Amino acid sequence: MANVLVFIDNPGDALKKSTLELLTLGRSLGETAVALNGDLHQDVSATLAEYGVSAVFRPSAQDLDDYLVSAKAAFVAAAAGATGAGTVLLDNSPEGKEIAARLGIRLNAGVITDVVAVDADGTAHKSVLAGSYTTAARTTTAVSVLTVKANNVTPEPASVATAPETSTVEVPADGTATAARITARQQKAASGRPDLADARIVVAGGRGVDGDFGPVEQLADALGAAVGASRAATDAGWISHDAQVGQTGKTVSPQLYISAGISGAIQQKAGMQTAKVIVAVNKDAESPIFEIADFGIIGDLFDVLPQATEEIKKRKG
Repeated sequence: MANVLVFIDNPGDALKKSTLELLTLGRSLGETAVALNGDLHQDVSATLAEYGVSAVFRPSAQDLDDYLVSAKAAFVAAAAGATGAGTVLLDNSPEGKEIAARLGIRLNAGVITDVVAVDADGTAHKSVLAGSYTTAARTTTAVSVLTVKANNVTPEPASVATAPETSTVEVPADGTATAARITARQQKAASGRPDLADARIVVAGGRGVDGDFGPVEQLADALGAAVGASRAATDAGWISHDAQVGQTGKTVSPQLYISAGISGAIQQKAGMQTAKVIVAVNKDAESPIFEIADFGIIGDLFDVLPQATEEIKKRKG
């Protein structure tokens, strides 16, 4: 029986990097099974085998997405019971955290969020105080539920790939799981850019863009990068909140992070300071962002970014 269960929600045609991180972490803790909601495509099945997953559990009900997260929590709890899992791993998204909280109640489990690493003995390390400290915690319950921040584990396939067994788990049909139904959805317009959490290059703008993300987006498109933003920019309505990088936004760890017009306050640093190379563009030479930047340009982003974009286009063309 598996002792680690990873929840994967609607993977689509391919698993995200953050999911591969969860599978890698799970394998380091023991035999790993997956609770999967949604279609199981052939490529996804092959990747699960490649990453050493021993079993895949799918819900008996096919309409979990028609309800709020309580239905998914009921499914994961049932899968955890079927596998005898001692550890349940989920992503650190808002929905992942809510499912984790509900699992804590259903499984009488200890819940730890914002996890960045887990030791073999189950000790979880979590990032706190805007990334200034890392604390260690371990649950005292039979089951531990952990939500793991993306970009903190290097995905590594298993040494031996074996096709996992697939079985169905009966989803409890209690009222709390299906009390609230989703009545409508609106498709978000696709930008054609990489997903922010998984992107190798991120170009982010802050208060300094003064409402005009044009130069940031143009540079991002020239580099094939994702677009990020500070909280000040998203709160001002200049860009959607799902672009926010920082303590209350997404954590990114790209190969290259370009910060334009962002002061680099501690809340912003918490979401990007593990980037391999940080380039900062800011008019204020005293901005905190220059303390962690590998390369700094003191100048107006409306002058610097268009020049960089044109030079990149020339070199690519």
